[in-house]
Amino acid sequence: MTSPAAATAASASVLDLAPVIPVVVVEDAADAVPLARALVAGGLPAIEVTLRTPAALDAIRAIAAEVPEAVVGAGTVISPANVADSVAAGARFLVSPGWTDALLVAMRGSGVPFLPGVSTTSEVVALLERGVREMKFFPAEAAGGAAYLKSLASPLPQARFCPTGGVSPANAGSYLALKNVGCVGGSWMLPGDAIAAKDWGRVESLAREACAIAGELSR
Repeated sequence: MTSPAAATAASASVLDLAPVIPVVVVEDAADAVPLARALVAGGLPAIEVTLRTPAALDAIRAIAAEVPEAVVGAGTVISPANVADSVAAGARFLVSPGWTDALLVAMRGSGVPFLPGVSTTSEVVALLERGVREMKFFPAEAAGGAAYLKSLASPLPQARFCPTGGVSPANAGSYLALKNVGCVGGSWMLPGDAIAAKDWGRVESLAREACAIAGELSR
């Protein structure tokens, strides 16, 4: 059965798919499906597979084909070729660590939602000039953290963000509490030792804990 998030992903904002988006580095494409199923079972259906390994595109293909409850996207998208390859593999959204005009044109033409990366006020303004209001804030902690994003809310209320980079259980809540943050990205629910051991139960448990962070804020 297709989840509501998966059914609406093509037209939805990436920021509204889930409060926490796991940022996944897949070394072995055979891990992609059980990993995705564990994340979905833990309440995290939006999954960003980064294009940092040779297995990434195969992982996206496998998740798209075999885990319909997931909304799989591609991260570390840095070129028009990355855009084309990711969408062809089945990516339902795109995330970049930064942007250029050429990359922005390619992402806009892809037919799927996207988040170009920013780390400065000038980059945010430049994207607003180009009609882009939803962005990835990266590297979040190194670039100023929640305090920086909070300071942008008044002068630039049009912009909404997904902070990624250094986000953890300890600080995710401070980001999610901000009115200009739609979701956060992180990898803390995917510890390397759990992936190496194929301990999908632990991944599911950590995903549930990540969901609980967002749940506490809504009470």
